[in-house]
Amino acid sequence: MSARSAEPASQGHFEPVPAGRAEGGSPVQNGALSPDRRLLELADQCVMCGLCLPHCPTYRISLDEAESPRGRIALARALTTGRAEPGATALTHLDQCLACVSCQKVCPSGVQYDEIIVRTRAALAPLRAPPSAMQRLLRDPTRLTWLARMGVAMGARRWLPALARVLPTRSHWRALADSLPNLPVSPTWPAARKPPVPRGRVALFRGCVASVYDRDTHAAAERLLTALGYEVRIPDGAPCCGALARHAGDVEAAARHAQAARAAIEATESDVALVSASGCFGDLRDEAMPGARARVLDVHAFIAADERFAALSFRSLPIRAALHLPCTQVNVVGALASIRALLARIPALQVLQLPEQPRCCGAAGNYFIEHPEIARRLRDEKLEQAEQQQPDLVLTTNIGCRIHLGNGLRERGREIPVVHPLALLAQQLENGEL
Repeated sequence: MSARSAEPASQGHFEPVPAGRAEGGSPVQNGALSPDRRLLELADQCVMCGLCLPHCPTYRISLDEAESPRGRIALARALTTGRAEPGATALTHLDQCLACVSCQKVCPSGVQYDEIIVRTRAALAPLRAPPSAMQRLLRDPTRLTWLARMGVAMGARRWLPALARVLPTRSHWRALADSLPNLPVSPTWPAARKPPVPRGRVALFRGCVASVYDRDTHAAAERLLTALGYEVRIPDGAPCCGALARHAGDVEAAARHAQAARAAIEATESDVALVSASGCFGDLRDEAMPGARARVLDVHAFIAADERFAALSFRSLPIRAALHLPCTQVNVVGALASIRALLARIPALQVLQLPEQPRCCGAAGNYFIEHPEIARRLRDEKLEQAEQQQPDLVLTTNIGCRIHLGNGLRERGREIPVVHPLALLAQQLENGEL
């Protein structure tokens, strides 16, 4: 999950200190962190007003100050000044942050919480025990994507969760097995005819795990963009934006992933790189593509702003759709008006806006596997809100949220599909070419 500001200000990009090195020397001295001047400067911006507390998911369900943004900032300051030792309790509080940056969105002092949490986790990396097999897997998008494809090929969704019941309830491996989503149905709509003279060339960034479990979304985006007259190019492979590694504090691995993603996008020779998963947007824009030829844009904003979009027609769909706006869409990407404008083009569709709070569903990249109990509590809050609206389907713009919410509905015995807004638009598109 990425955590960049939705505003295009310069504070969105930063250079984290690589694990194993802090400004001014080694990050570890006699079992404690050495001072990180940049981290202290960032922490000092926080005036401890507490306005962020109602917006923090972990504080809201725990009412523990150490599980709040200002509590974690105070902890980061204490660790880097030597007033606290990085023991198991401190690490737990820092690890349980979802990095949703809802706090950063409402902060009157402009505290760059995203950079604080990433720098702190990166500096603490040398003090941690070696990562477990589960942690290595969850932070390796190549392995995750490969396993996702293997799981699909072997039909693991049907038998693996039952097999995992022999594992302890709190086992991360059991949480991983339980989190396997259903594979989205391949679209059956006719392909839009490619324009003989494209209006432009766009790269459609699929991401890593999303390349498997969001394949209907990507097919939908390609259909809509082709109908608007664009040549759509897909970057080779399933490059990762680097968000999973960066939020774990492994900034070196994140940088490698970002470089690979940039190379794959640049190879398409496109003018624009479009992103359909809000969780990939911030890292792709701020870490992978600064200074690149292709601008990184949200696909909803790109389509909604296209002058030809008004000429597309859509079939009526008289159903109720609950719109879930992920943390990354609200706090990082924006384009909320564009999403609503796109959905408004479907006649008779009733779009139900889920309440703003609680916002986070608990997915947060791989958080719902590493911290399943917290993630489940957050998801239950969101699903209860959705079920009160009695929707026929749920819409969301991030793959992690889609998987997490879909699993929760399935556990409740509710056959309510969770789909991306683009998939609904492409399904209802009436004139596939202009």
